[in-house]
Amino acid sequence: MKELNVILKTDVQGSIEPIKNSIERLGTEKARAKVIHAASGSITESDVLLASASKGIVIGFNSDPAPGAQQLAEAEGVSIQRYDVIYRLEEDVGKTLKGMLEPTYAEVLGGRAEVRAIFTASKYGKVAGVYVKEGKVWRDAKVKVLRQNKVVCESRLSSLRRFKEGVTEVVAGLECGIGMEGFTDFYTGDIIEFYRKERV
Repeated sequence: MKELNVILKTDVQGSIEPIKNSIERLGTEKARAKVIHAASGSITESDVLLASASKGIVIGFNSDPAPGAQQLAEAEGVSIQRYDVIYRLEEDVGKTLKGMLEPTYAEVLGGRAEVRAIFTASKYGKVAGVYVKEGKVWRDAKVKVLRQNKVVCESRLSSLRRFKEGVTEVVAGLECGIGMEGFTDFYTGDIIEFYRKERV
């Protein structure tokens, strides 16, 4: 789990607990905010140094930096965030937590082709002559080879040619020649699916 360390400063003592609770309940099972120090008063140089040491941020709620604290924060690369309304604070901390997570990707089917012929090319070994049935085929696509509805190989497109010319993509209804990384065992009738990764 990833943690965002927070040093919290508020204008009055009575604000500390509700704001601390608001910050800490924003977490998910993958990332959470942890208030490691909370007090009332101005944001001081020691707050900045604590944030720097813990790789955290300073949040001031109706609290301003004391003389020297802002300059020290800039020198240490520490973020001081000041708020006067709680919902903006919660919104920004939520966005920060989301940004800490590793992006997740899903495979999206972009095209499907059928092997109609197999050729031997001196540079690539065996290549498949395919007819693009759906979507499109593009260079560097991630591919799956299906034989009788079973995946026999997952690889990446290494070459894409049309009329012996290298091309970047071929759309449905056209034929082309393809080569794949580490796979040449094509059979007529194989279905090749082409995928791209999209961030979700």
